[in-house]
Amino acid sequence: MVVEQIYTGCLAQGAYYIESEGEAAVIDPLREIHPYIERAAKSGARIKYVFETHYHADFVSGHLDLSKKTGAKIVLGPVLIEPGYDAYIAKDGEEFQLGKVKIRLIHTPGHTMESSCYLLIDENGKETALFTGDTLFIGDVGRPDLAQKVVEDLTPEKLASHLYDSIHNKILPLPDHLIVYPAHGAGSPCGKKMSKETSDTLGNQKKTNYALDPSLTREQFIAKLLDGLTPPPGYFPANVIMNVKGYESIDNVFEKAKRALKPKEFEIVATETRPVILDTRNANDFAKGHIPNSINIGLDGSFAIWVGTLIPDVTTPLLLVCDEGHEDEAITRLARVGFDNVVGYLKGGIEAWKNAGFEIDTVEQVTAEELAELYAKEDINIVDVRKNSEYNSEHVVEAMVAPLDYINDSMKLLNPEKKYYIHCAGGYRSMAFISILKSRGYDKLVNVIGGFKAMKETGKFRVTDYVCPTSEL
Repeated sequence: MVVEQIYTGCLAQGAYYIESEGEAAVIDPLREIHPYIERAAKSGARIKYVFETHYHADFVSGHLDLSKKTGAKIVLGPVLIEPGYDAYIAKDGEEFQLGKVKIRLIHTPGHTMESSCYLLIDENGKETALFTGDTLFIGDVGRPDLAQKVVEDLTPEKLASHLYDSIHNKILPLPDHLIVYPAHGAGSPCGKKMSKETSDTLGNQKKTNYALDPSLTREQFIAKLLDGLTPPPGYFPANVIMNVKGYESIDNVFEKAKRALKPKEFEIVATETRPVILDTRNANDFAKGHIPNSINIGLDGSFAIWVGTLIPDVTTPLLLVCDEGHEDEAITRLARVGFDNVVGYLKGGIEAWKNAGFEIDTVEQVTAEELAELYAKEDINIVDVRKNSEYNSEHVVEAMVAPLDYINDSMKLLNPEKKYYIHCAGGYRSMAFISILKSRGYDKLVNVIGGFKAMKETGKFRVTDYVCPTSEL
């Protein structure tokens, strides 16, 4: 028996490959399916099943393409909404034979109503691992406020109550030695306080995970689960619909997106289609020179999640500016979250644009030390674009919070005629914030290189006492 976690850091997402006696199953695959096909081919195995723990909101699953290319059966737990494709809807407790092992579906509604876990039973009949999807994370459980975006009657309170029953009736009775393999880890917006660890024993989670405390009443559990929740990224409902109804093959998405445009062609497409020009380079390179009105969301961070947060309409046409050789990566990571409307990319990157004589724009930057000197001499406007939970945990006393997550509200806090020094934790989010506001006419924004970390390390800013955050959202 083989069990492998295939973890994708930028989405904080875990897919799973299970194999026994030449038969394989994949749980919660990403949209680019070649890693799973290649893994099966390496062992000479046949992918028999694609198990989905639920209709995902934070990424587009690869279940359709994987099924079409391998003949694998798609399996879902009991659903409220029938899928728009051929899938087997399993019953609670139903078992699936895979070589010499069995996989038992355990229906655990709460994160969503169709949410299910998969229990792995080895060749000797021993329960060995639990693949929990978004029902149970390491350190947390799935947020109960996503399904309402698709089914209005499913309030967070109702779903949290369902999750309480799933935890107490389905999860807690399972043996402590089980290895818990969740669908996500820290950095995912699907839970509040997820650990950086990507697996653990169920016994340890019973000791350390607040949501598995058996002494909690239903009312206490619901209150804890709803405390600290913030609105989910805007692209989530669109991803759910794609996972329910179906979507275009990623092969077709690539074929349309791999359109290399010379600078003049790029300018014509930008003028005719009015796309968002998305610059995926790192923040410092963007600051030194970029196409006017382009926005910066770098591939060197949680790229897909931030694109989905800041450009909530997945049908938005996108023109890409990338470091040469990174175009495929950008297209892939966009497709993972349903952004299938890439209309091309700048051939030769920003250097080609400059060499063709087209206009470039820049972003003013200061180091933390330089800002500290200004801070000591005069009143300056400092804006912290980290999440509210980060700001409440620790911040520069004089800084105003304007979270990048809610930029349409945050921009209203700034006066376009005033100068602001913008910082996040390390510089990634602040440049995204500045680039979007520059495209909307805010021309007096200065990026603080190194962000809050660098500012704090100078010892020259007044910083609030640290308070442990109650939520990572």
